[in-house]
Amino acid sequence: MRGGAGMNREVYTTLPTPLGEMVAAAAGGALAGLWFQGQKHIPSTASLRFDPGCAVFLHLREWLERYFAGENPAYPLPLKIEGSAFQKAVWQALQKIPSGGTATYGEISRALGVRCPRAVGGAAGRNPIAIIIPCHRVIGARGALTGYAGGLEKKIFLLELEKTRRVP
Repeated sequence: MRGGAGMNREVYTTLPTPLGEMVAAAAGGALAGLWFQGQKHIPSTASLRFDPGCAVFLHLREWLERYFAGENPAYPLPLKIEGSAFQKAVWQALQKIPSGGTATYGEISRALGVRCPRAVGGAAGRNPIAIIIPCHRVIGARGALTGYAGGLEKKIFLLELEKTRRVP
């Protein structure tokens, strides 16, 4: 979690998943980050305290177990995310894409009144909470599967797990 001004993460843990180990961070009783080990833009945990027993992580483990079992966990996890106003708007838009569905960068761009789908892609690529903020559900024009900070093979797995309808 490469720090910087405004860094508000306190504790972290690692979690096993069918796609490999994930790193989670929490602050103030909320989930502040969830990344695949080794993915692009994963911050360093050097300044954080390791606390696998944190209540946030206990709820997260249950949520992930249900998700990877093919369920659609309906209960929300409290999130505490940091980013620019634009990034937060994109991340909110991503949360509106239902499980089993997709949206294109262009669709999200138009919904936000932004002219550049690449800007949406840049914000999606810096999503600090993988899977729960479902940036894997964003696809390119004409249904092309484009980048995913966790790796394209993980994106394909997640879309197939969710039985996504618009995968080419």
